[in-house]
Amino acid sequence: MTTTTSATVPSPRTSADGGAASRVGAAEFARQTGIVWRRQMRMNLRNPAWVIIGLAQPVLYLVFFGPLLEPIAEQIGTQNAYTFFVPGLLVQLGLFGALFAGFGLIAEWREGVVEAERVTPASRTALLLGRVLRDVVLLTVQGVLLVSLAFAFGLRASLGGLLLGLVMVMFVGGACSAASNALALTTKSEDVMAPVLNSIVLPVLLLSGILLPISTATGAPGWLVAVSSVIPTRYVVDAVRAVFAGEWGLTVVWGLAWTLVLFVLGTWVGTRTFRKENA
Repeated sequence: MTTTTSATVPSPRTSADGGAASRVGAAEFARQTGIVWRRQMRMNLRNPAWVIIGLAQPVLYLVFFGPLLEPIAEQIGTQNAYTFFVPGLLVQLGLFGALFAGFGLIAEWREGVVEAERVTPASRTALLLGRVLRDVVLLTVQGVLLVSLAFAFGLRASLGGLLLGLVMVMFVGGACSAASNALALTTKSEDVMAPVLNSIVLPVLLLSGILLPISTATGAPGWLVAVSSVIPTRYVVDAVRAVFAGEWGLTVVWGLAWTLVLFVLGTWVGTRTFRKENA
């Protein structure tokens, strides 16, 4: 009896230690990721409040802050204030919506869901990617809704620029989601995680040029431009603005490069933490 069981059921320890698609097979890895993703999506669909809350902040910026930019559009170097402003809101949505995704994992850990997953033969990487994929899907829906609303305000952009901009935001959101889940699994406390995230979010928001451009050409002081230049998301914001405006140059190349760097780094940190904490 014992021999039959061990021959037909994969060893939990084998998958936990390996945690890689190469151990469990690509098809099995995709199936496990899909199972986690479907469960997470069902939970969100039963309670879509967080999707609405996550979209509320950029919509409020669009409605109440966007009109303030129209009279000064030429001063900030653009002909259309919303073509300039909406890409920043999309990156903000990708950053901050996904960065707070880890709070859900803390709740699952407290309810024993994470402990129950540990005894399954599922790949630890699949447990993370299923959650990240959920956040990317929700982020995509929110981004499409935000852009659709922005067109009513006066946004103008090419279809190719829109699609590439959304893809970049999805990758950044995936990186932030993986990092957020890693932080949640490490701290296991909302009281610790909240101040850590707040200490990251505000400087990134101000220094990425999401609301206003940070450039000497627009009158920003040199020291502020220098500090802003070390924030990777600033290059993503600039690149999304460029593709929305139909400009395909070095700015886009830098933005794509930093998007990939952030995605690889966030995914690496997330998978490493999941394997370590769930081993």
